[in-house]
Amino acid sequence: MVNLSRMSEIVSFLNHGAAQITPAVVEKVLRHLPRWKMEFTQINAPLFPHLVDQLEFLADAVEDCAEGAYKDMPYVAFAEAVYALTYANKQVGIIPNFTPFMSRADDSSVVRAVLMQNQKAFARFAEAQGLDFSTITNNP
Repeated sequence: MVNLSRMSEIVSFLNHGAAQITPAVVEKVLRHLPRWKMEFTQINAPLFPHLVDQLEFLADAVEDCAEGAYKDMPYVAFAEAVYALTYANKQVGIIPNFTPFMSRADDSSVVRAVLMQNQKAFARFAEAQGLDFSTITNNP
């Protein structure tokens, strides 16, 4: 479990990263997103069993918002989701993805922070998609 001080650091890290998201970054992410979605399904992170589902959920939200299929997402939630996806795609983050056991802890923390900070927005998106948001956010 992440302590409150550590979560505050993760939220600050996330907010700083999301502030760097521009339309050009979104355009680049959209070009790479189909490949990233396939790569996300190959993540083997037994300590973070919901990470793949959470990344796929955020990818779907980003796609639908960017393509205009879903127009009710606040831009801050959208930018944070874009940042989380780009962060999870990097091989070297706070914890490199090739580090045994904990390689996805940082990815999971960033993704969880996005979902927690924007819970209402993503719950509405999930509902619009016919999904149960609690199954996406149930566990770290």
